[in-house]
Amino acid sequence: MRLWKKILIGFAAFLVLLAGLFVVFIGPWPTYSAGFEGTGYFKNTMARIEQAAQTVQPQDNPGPLKVGWGTALITPPIGTPLAGYSARMSKPSTGVNDELYVKAIAIGDGTDTAVLIGSDMLLIPPNIAEPVREQVARETPLKAGNLFFTASHTHDGVGAFAPGLVAEFSFGKYNPSIPPMLIKAFTKAIVEAYNSMEPAKLAHGAIDAPQFIRNRTRDAGVDPVLNWLLAEKANGKRCFVVRYSAHPTILDDDNMLFSAEYPGYLQAAIEKATGATTVYLGGAVGSMSPRAPEASNPIGRCEAMGNGLAQLVLEAAQNPVFVESADVASMGIPIDLPPFQMRPISTKWRLSPLARRLVGLRSTGWMTAVRIGDIVFVNAPGDFSGEIAVTWRQMAANKGLDLWASGFSGEYAGYISPDRYYLDVRDQHGNPEYETAIMSWFGPHLEGYLTALMVRMVDSLGKPAAKG
Repeated sequence: MRLWKKILIGFAAFLVLLAGLFVVFIGPWPTYSAGFEGTGYFKNTMARIEQAAQTVQPQDNPGPLKVGWGTALITPPIGTPLAGYSARMSKPSTGVNDELYVKAIAIGDGTDTAVLIGSDMLLIPPNIAEPVREQVARETPLKAGNLFFTASHTHDGVGAFAPGLVAEFSFGKYNPSIPPMLIKAFTKAIVEAYNSMEPAKLAHGAIDAPQFIRNRTRDAGVDPVLNWLLAEKANGKRCFVVRYSAHPTILDDDNMLFSAEYPGYLQAAIEKATGATTVYLGGAVGSMSPRAPEASNPIGRCEAMGNGLAQLVLEAAQNPVFVESADVASMGIPIDLPPFQMRPISTKWRLSPLARRLVGLRSTGWMTAVRIGDIVFVNAPGDFSGEIAVTWRQMAANKGLDLWASGFSGEYAGYISPDRYYLDVRDQHGNPEYETAIMSWFGPHLEGYLTALMVRMVDSLGKPAAKG
């Protein structure tokens, strides 16, 4: 009997230890609801902004604009998984519908230069962004804060580009040969843009295009603005920059062909009509789904939506109002994120903070702000909400600025949704809500936190100089 008692006690102790380890490393842990204002992560990040602000040099009388652009192919070998839909389960791609590119446009005022980078990718991970920043700094005077990364968020682009459990779930099984290819291509496009800078002039505008976008999560607002910028060199060569916020998800998970989706067709249509290189910046895609015109097949719908958006840009840019000088200022900083808080089951319980490491998530993000005259570009580390983008745009407009909000800044922190929806963790069928439960990872005040950072960063870039 004593032996059996010892065995039972030992087994019970083992179960208690196992349960304890499970709680420590997996959960559940009680959720937190405290604000961000007095936290160490907020103070640390604000200190970085203040430090970066010391290097910003707003110009009351900026020099003539110089602009250059570059392009590089990023279509991977056939067989590489596509990134975007976990239901593909790392299946190999079977072909190429249309090529994938990274494009960059460098804009300078004689003192400062910023580079806007658009890519036909789901997102830009840190294992791509960080080496690109380092290599570009070796080949040019450009620093990390001069580079503004974005991705179109196509769900049919190159996959297998990052290690980790979460990465494999969305991007496919990691292939270590993919990152070097992407790093080389990104660097090539950026350096080419910088080295080709010549005197140029700029024009920009915004178009209301609600017919191509909808809010997929609730009866709420959308970010309907189609932004465009046109650069023209003295020799007549042109480059368009276009931003829109609809998710490129017209093609479903049964598509196994690489495609830039509707943003690729948008770029191709403008380039065919004008001969101008076209850079696409993914906008604030969180909750924003496409409303594509009807066609005989999904690829046809992608083409119809891309062509429709391109036509709006071409019509709006028929009589551009150019400026030949504009102040350029930029900053980019690593940001500390709030404590990890993933709540897949309940609003009262979360996974252990240690689970973040187990699934391969980081505790840091990245934000960049670029001002070119009265345009401000701001990016955030994730699927950034179109509803928040509308709020930010109005805040900037009150200061005389035209704000273009994007996500996928070179880090990924999940979905960045309005704080008012944080407790909406169940959909209409009672299942965990995708954006505010499964993909919401960093607490109840992420919108407020990033908004505070955005305001300080934009203010640090100074007010636009008079147009010339």
